[in-house]
Amino acid sequence: MKQSDIEPFFAALKAANPQPNTELEYTSVFELLAAVLLSAQATDVGVNKATRKLFPVANTPQAILDLGIERLEDYIKTIGLYRSKAKHLMETCRILVERHGGKVPSTREELQELPGVGRKTANVVLNVAFGQPTMAVDTHIFRVSNRTGLAPGKDPLAVEMQLMKRVPDEYAVDSHHWLILLGRYVCQARKPRCWECVVARYCDFSPKNTAH
Repeated sequence: MKQSDIEPFFAALKAANPQPNTELEYTSVFELLAAVLLSAQATDVGVNKATRKLFPVANTPQAILDLGIERLEDYIKTIGLYRSKAKHLMETCRILVERHGGKVPSTREELQELPGVGRKTANVVLNVAFGQPTMAVDTHIFRVSNRTGLAPGKDPLAVEMQLMKRVPDEYAVDSHHWLILLGRYVCQARKPRCWECVVARYCDFSPKNTAH
């Protein structure tokens, strides 16, 4: 994608969705962290279904610790890899209580010290909870960045670095939401829905799909 197309590309995404947000449901920074931790290799819809039952009962690090591992597993067992996620969430809650006074830290380094929290999860929390211009490169962003030519890269970190360089500052905070939603609903893996894409004219993908 030509540098001159990047600004209109994001302007079109913004015009179509002025205030994008994560599809995970949360009401606090801790709920967001827990939901993102649970969402690895799972759908947001599936995670929301589980957390709608869990969060009214336990939505702080101490409350999760008080719940105990077995009851936590019961609440999240519909989510893939729930046993290891329960373990990670329990350990994360213990660290938050012991080292951070029950609060979620706001630096990538501290977040990545939490069990089950990798760079992508840390970036989501920094972006959504703390308004930092980070790029959480998931499969959708990876695909969209490469397919459109916006930020080609061989692995998620390479794509993240390219995006950080190429996305204009005014779009930086919201850009990862727009790219995820574009990949999830329009620029899909098997058959991109080019005919309903608001940024198709700026995209390098060829030939464009016209069949509905």
